[in-house]
Amino acid sequence: MPGRTVLLNPGPVNISERVRRALTRPDICHREDDFSRLMAAIRSRLLQAFAPAGFTAVLVTGSGTAALEAAVSSSVDEGRAMLVVVNGVYGERIAKMARTHGIRVVEAASEWTAPPDLGLIERILKEYAAVQVVAMVHHETTTGLINPVAQVGRLAGANGKSFLVDSISGLGGEPLDLDAARVDLCVGTANKCVQGVPGISFVLARDDEMARRRTIPPRSVYLHLPSNWAAQEKGETLFTPAVHAAYALDEALVEMLEEGVSNRIARYAAAAALLRAGYDRLGLSCLLPPVLRSNSITALNLPPGLSYERLHNRLKAEGFVIYAGQGALSNRIFRVANMGDVSLDEYRSFLTVLELALREG
Repeated sequence: MPGRTVLLNPGPVNISERVRRALTRPDICHREDDFSRLMAAIRSRLLQAFAPAGFTAVLVTGSGTAALEAAVSSSVDEGRAMLVVVNGVYGERIAKMARTHGIRVVEAASEWTAPPDLGLIERILKEYAAVQVVAMVHHETTTGLINPVAQVGRLAGANGKSFLVDSISGLGGEPLDLDAARVDLCVGTANKCVQGVPGISFVLARDDEMARRRTIPPRSVYLHLPSNWAAQEKGETLFTPAVHAAYALDEALVEMLEEGVSNRIARYAAAAALLRAGYDRLGLSCLLPPVLRSNSITALNLPPGLSYERLHNRLKAEGFVIYAGQGALSNRIFRVANMGDVSLDEYRSFLTVLELALREG
C-alpha cells in the first residue's frame, strides 16, 4: 500500500482492509439486540480460537490493561495473597495493580533477561499458605521473552492455587494450551496478535473459577469481572461499549479463524526468522538467546554511538516505526515487533532501510 506506515511496535498493529472496513459498519445502540448478537458472536469466536470446553469469555471495553486489572482485582479473597512472577515491566504492573486494590502481594522476581526461578516459586507456594492466586506474564513485552507458563501452571495446580496469565501480547502469536498449562484466567486484547483495533479486551475464564469470583467482594465498579460476565450472559452490557472496536474485533477473529490460529503463529515465526537472519547479517546482537525469544518481538542492543532517537527518526522517515526499551533498558536496546498485517516483502524493505540507517550512524 503506497505511503502506509509499517508499525513495528508491539501494538497497535497494522490491520487488514477487511478489519478496517468493519469499522464503517452502521451505528447501533448497545442496548439493542443487534449488539447482543455481535457480543455473543465475539465471545463464541474467542472460545473457538483460544479456549477448550469449560471456559467462558468476558469482554472489557478498554485496553488489555483494563481486562488485566479486572482479572487481578476480582481474583483474591479478603485476607489472601497473590504470588506474582516478575521478570519485566508487565510482571511489575500486575503486582502494582494488586497492591492498588489492597491485595497482598508476594513476588517471585528474576532478572529481566532470565526465565523465572521455578524453585523459588515452588518454595513460596509451600511456605506462604495465604497465597490463593499465582499470576504471571506469558509474553513479557519488555524484552520479547516467553515465560514457561505450563511449568508454573503445574506448580500452581499441584499446590491448589488458581493461575492467572497475562497473554495480552501472546494470544495469536504463541502456542498456549490453557488446559495443559492449567490456566484458570487468561487475559487478551484485540489489537496485538489478534489484529483488531485498540479499545476492547477480554478475559477467558474457567466456568468454576468465574463462579468462585462471584463470592469475592467487588474492588471496582467498572472492572468487576463477575458483574460484567453476568450482564453479558444475559446479552447485556453494564456500560457503553466500544461498538465499532467490537465490529473490528469480530472481523479480526473471523479472519484469524479462516487463517487458522496455528498458521497465524507460524506466519509470525517465519517473519521473526527472516528478520533475525537480517539482524545477524547486519551485525546487530539480540538481547536474549534464541531459546527465550518470542515469535513476535526482538529486542536488539543499540550499536555503540547510535541513540534510539536518531535510529527511530531515521526509520520513521522511511515509513517504519520501531519501539524503545523500557526502564533500565531504555538507553541500551530497541525493539522490533512483527505483529499485525505486514508482508514479508515489507519486512525485507525494513531491513534494507535499517541497513542504510546503521551505515549513517
